[in-house]
Formats: sequence, C-alpha cells, structure tokens
Amino acid sequence: MIGGTRFVGWHITHAALAAGHDVALLHRGSSGAQEFPEAEHILADRDGDLGVLSGRVFDAVIDVCAYRPVQVERLAAALDGSPRYVFVSSTSVYAPPAAPGFDESSPVLAVPEPVPDEVTDVTYGPLKVACERAAYRLFGPSTLVVRPTYVVGPRDRLARFDYWVRRIADGGEVLAPGDPDTPMQLIDVRDLGTFTVGLLGRVDGGTFHAVSPAPPFTFGAMLDAIVAAVGPAGTSLRWVPSAYLKELGVTGDDLPLWTTDPDEAAVDTASPAAAEAAGLAPRPLAQTVRETLAALDPATLTARLSRERERQILAGL
Repeated sequence: MIGGTRFVGWHITHAALAAGHDVALLHRGSSGAQEFPEAEHILADRDGDLGVLSGRVFDAVIDVCAYRPVQVERLAAALDGSPRYVFVSSTSVYAPPAAPGFDESSPVLAVPEPVPDEVTDVTYGPLKVACERAAYRLFGPSTLVVRPTYVVGPRDRLARFDYWVRRIADGGEVLAPGDPDTPMQLIDVRDLGTFTVGLLGRVDGGTFHAVSPAPPFTFGAMLDAIVAAVGPAGTSLRWVPSAYLKELGVTGDDLPLWTTDPDEAAVDTASPAAAEAAGLAPRPLAQTVRETLAALDPATLTARLSRERERQILAGL
C-alpha cells in the first residue's frame, strides 16, 4: 500500500487485512505510525529514495497518492515494474461527457506539454490522466485503474459530505445552495476499499468507475436522503439561487459539494455498470449518512458557513 494510513488508503488497508492479505505500508512515518500494527511498515518518502524497496517482491501494489506521473515512474523503477499495480485515480480525468451514463471509454482531458509539476484545481485532472497512462505503460495490461467520484464516510479530513450530515442533523431551516437538480454521485469509502481489494481476485485488468448511484441522481436527492436519515422533525431545506449566493460572496468552500459549473456536474453522471459487474456493491446512502454522523469528530470538521451567516442569508431573501 502506497499511502495507506489516511482516509481512502486507510480503508483500503483495512479491507485488505480483513480479507486475510499480508500488507506492507509504505509511508513517511509522519502520520499513521500507530495504525495497523499487524501490517509491515516501510518508512520512505515516495518522492525521495525508494531503495528500501530494492529486491522486495510483492504480489500487488495499491497506490492511492500518486498525483504526478513521475511518482508512478519512480515507483515502477524501484519495483522493477513487476507486481500488479492498482492506481486509484478520479472521475476528474474526464472531459465533459456527451451524455449521462457515460462509460470508462469516454474522452479524458488533454495532458499539457510540458506536463505540469504543480497540482492545482486546474491541473489535477490532467495529471491523473498522465498518471493512468504511465501506469499502463510501465506496469502493463494487468494494471487496474479505479476512478472514484466524491468519496465520503468516516475519517474524511475534507469533511465535505460531513458538513451536510452535521448541519441537517442539527435541524431547522437548512440553506441549500443552487439547483437541486444538479447531478451528484458519491461512494462510501468503505465500499471503495472493499471493491478495490476485491478487484485483484476478480479481473485481469481495466478501468472502473467507483460511483453510486447510477444516474439520474441529484444534489437535491442527496440532501433529501440526509434529511430522511438524520434530520429531526421539522427539518426543511430552503433552496437559494446560486447567483444570489455569489453576490454575497458565498463559495463552495462555505457550502461544499455545491457546483455551478455544468461541465463539472456532468462528470457526476458516470455509469457504475462495469464496476458493479466486477463486484462494486454500495451500501444504502441512509446507512452511510447515519454511520458518518456517528463517527464525526468535531475536531476534524473544517470551518464552513456559520449558523449566524446562514440565518442572515435566509432572513434577507
């Protein structure tokens, strides 16, 4: 496991151990040193000297933290390109899809030349494309690429989904931004972990959408599901137009998972058919909501729209 001590990697590691695999974790030791005592911990910086891997033989490598193709190239050189390689990518690789229900063959973003070195909101998608291409080139046709959408669930440090679970669980009139019909897809991190590990024993290679549910599903349907799962009696959503919120300086940092970019939203209409045929079995969204609430750590919640600011906006409508 490359990057197996935080969120997505943590849950994939947990799934691998639960399935009876012997697991080695490559990490820097700055976090996760106390995690998974039953696993082997190999301390190294993937951007530094990987000599610690020299001569080691692994059946498979799962990589959740490659953001630049040079990282894939350095890892392949250290491992001599021999093990099966699983790369956790993203649906952010796609150019605007032609229609809802697009599959894994849909056109991806162009990779600039020269390949950018800095990871930003603009370069993230193209760099993931470059990483995928490096993976297939260096590790061969048995390579597995998993493209998740928004990953949610326990231990999420970004806490985007967590914001809505916490806010709705507190009840009252909830400010809901933009258009409720905006496409949305999610994947519970635990289902992503089980699916990723299970792929190694089920398929010879390929690319798979880790997304749920199949389109159509919307931002409004997601918030309604959260209300149904954890909203106290009397909880209601009040939809506020995006233009009005932007005039007030409200952003997606304040209200996470809200987008006004139609191209960005269209990517959340991916077909999960190939992944489901390969074993993806998402749990009910209501279960994810309840278990996310139960696992919330207030210390990890990122500052978002304050309740006072929310009341002011709603009062001004």
